[in-house]
Amino acid sequence: MKILITGGAGFIGSAVVRRAVADGHHVVNLDALTYSANLENVASVAENPRYVFEHADVADEAAVAAIFARHKPDAVMHLAAESHNDRAIEAPLAFVRANVMGTAVLLEAARKHWSSLPAGKKAAFRFHHVSTDEVFGALGHDGAFDETTPYDPNSPYSASKAGADHLVRAWGRTFGLPVVLTNCANNYGPYQFPEKLIPTVISRALEGKSIPVYGQGLQVRDWLHVDDHAEALLLVLAKGRTGETYCIGGGTDRPNLEIVQRLCAALDRIAPANTPHAEKIEFVADRPGHDFRYAIDAAKLRRELGWTPATSLDQGLEETVRWYVDNRDWLQRIRERGFHSERLGLVKA
Repeated sequence: MKILITGGAGFIGSAVVRRAVADGHHVVNLDALTYSANLENVASVAENPRYVFEHADVADEAAVAAIFARHKPDAVMHLAAESHNDRAIEAPLAFVRANVMGTAVLLEAARKHWSSLPAGKKAAFRFHHVSTDEVFGALGHDGAFDETTPYDPNSPYSASKAGADHLVRAWGRTFGLPVVLTNCANNYGPYQFPEKLIPTVISRALEGKSIPVYGQGLQVRDWLHVDDHAEALLLVLAKGRTGETYCIGGGTDRPNLEIVQRLCAALDRIAPANTPHAEKIEFVADRPGHDFRYAIDAAKLRRELGWTPATSLDQGLEETVRWYVDNRDWLQRIRERGFHSERLGLVKA
């Protein structure tokens, strides 16, 4: 199968690219190479004859149409997105352009391509849109999101992803485009840009800096290892029912402070400092509109497609810490590009 993967130089996208190539698929990686994208993330497959890179913006109609015409993919996996909540507070319109308009442009290019396919290829074609659990809003102290949860986004980022989800369903219902959607939990693992919680903790600890925790660290997130997510996404692409949504979670909802403390303990074992890393924890002003709790019920995916996550939270966190410790040069090159873990997302007058 030839798969057009958007955002394939990003964190989750690169994991999907690496897994898809390893599984024998042909991959076209479409990425605009914005600040968090990194071609080092796909260096292991860059010379593979089944891999092609296309530098383009998903919101560029002409470029996207040309890529479809040139490569004639059998399926699309749409992961390209602006995804950091703090940045969405700083520049919300950039998120609307990338996540809403970019999805609309890609859908229309995919529809035109799909409409031109011969019957057999047309029947087999899939457009897989990869979304987030944040579109569902916040949970209280119990319960979990599933495929029937109403949408209630609370941030510019989650609202832009919700808009994209609605567009995908509209193209499916209006034009008959064969779509599938997935909504995932928080991902973690190797190659994650150091602006999200887990790589922020690790990278700042390795540099001897303070470890910021928003509020009191009581926000709860469901954690999913990126390799488990990549496996689930390719499974949904191959076997998911057209028009359906599948929620993908790790079943590991924990308070942020607990995750930070676990990371500090792993750092004490793997990269000990003069004092315990947990002593560097600093509670800082919370992010505006910070949702309290996310958790995912992945029973539908387990029941229909037989998927369960293979990586325990303890194993995944330990391996993630070890990867960043062993790849400090990767982090250093990101610092050299100008990213220094500065605080974003505080509402300005």
